Amino acid sequence: MADLELRNIWKSWGDFVAVRDFQLEISDKEFLVLLGPSGCGKTTTMRMIAGLEDPTSGEIFIGNRKVNDLEPKDRDVSMVFQNYGLYPNLNVYDNICFPLKVRKVLKAEQDQRVRKAAGMVEINDLLDRRPAELSGGQRQRVALARAIVREPNVFLMDEPLSNLDAKLRISTRAQIKNLQYELKVTTVYVTHDQTEAMTLADRVVVMNQGEIQQVGSPLEIYDRPQNVFVAGFIGSPPMNLIEGSIQDGQFVCEMNKGFPLSGPEGPIALGFRAEDAEIVSEGGQLKGLVYAMELLGDATLITLRIGGGLMCVKMPKDFRAKMGQELAVFLKPAACHLFKTDSGLRLNQS
Repeated sequence: MADLELRNIWKSWGDFVAVRDFQLEISDKEFLVLLGPSGCGKTTTMRMIAGLEDPTSGEIFIGNRKVNDLEPKDRDVSMVFQNYGLYPNLNVYDNICFPLKVRKVLKAEQDQRVRKAAGMVEINDLLDRRPAELSGGQRQRVALARAIVREPNVFLMDEPLSNLDAKLRISTRAQIKNLQYELKVTTVYVTHDQTEAMTLADRVVVMNQGEIQQVGSPLEIYDRPQNVFVAGFIGSPPMNLIEGSIQDGQFVCEMNKGFPLSGPEGPIALGFRAEDAEIVSEGGQLKGLVYAMELLGDATLITLRIGGGLMCVKMPKDFRAKMGQELAVFLKPAACHLFKTDSGLRLNQS
């Protein structure tokens, strides 16, 4: 097994910068998730680790070995792709075994390792089938087994669940988490799905426009986002962000006269999570008009229009209101976040 380090990694094509001064240390056996919207540079970063792309500048270390000049096959990494990458003319057994044949592993050891890997992802009864005879979830498990059979130092997974339906995504997500626990292999996982990041990762790296926005545990990033991008990207629903200003110790915004709030005078964005607010009959700090109601099963999500924006509040599943009705919202002061409107950076960092 191995730790992984990226030092001042840049990647550009002409004037376009895909990854900008990426610096990160990944511990041995850590499950790290690169999270961000499409085009943020997360897959490019993974491809540079794998050796499928060369960094424009910077250094990549796997263990204590600099790998910039090594071919992908010599980096001791195993990659699971979004499109599975299975050979249609080979059955499941031979697809899993292929990396071992290339490396000329003894046949007896090949069989032992293939069956062990297949057992770990519960596909021993599918070894004689071809990929065309498998469901999407089964093909994904074959791809996982093929990665496992290599026994690499580092696993790289590029959005492996994006082609699966919602139910399969949940079950396969749990399987990946359990596999990483059993195998104890350093894993770098790329996704745009913040739910996958929150449920799988030891640490999350949030990226946007080629730059790291924040690195931390899922709980750290959820509870204390460093800027409005992270606040608006993490969470379902994302954090409410209400633009206004602090005037004479009062937060003032459109449709609201103001309420006491400590912070620097001037323009500010107030952030709070849907579960940290409550609709009340009196004593609320904010008011809005009911825009939508969504029953989630265990709760009802109420969306209110406040001036030109929207805010979400999570209420009990039996809560009901009329469309267009004006409602008051009470905020828990300790759960409020303040951000600069010009830079988007968090203000209350303590």
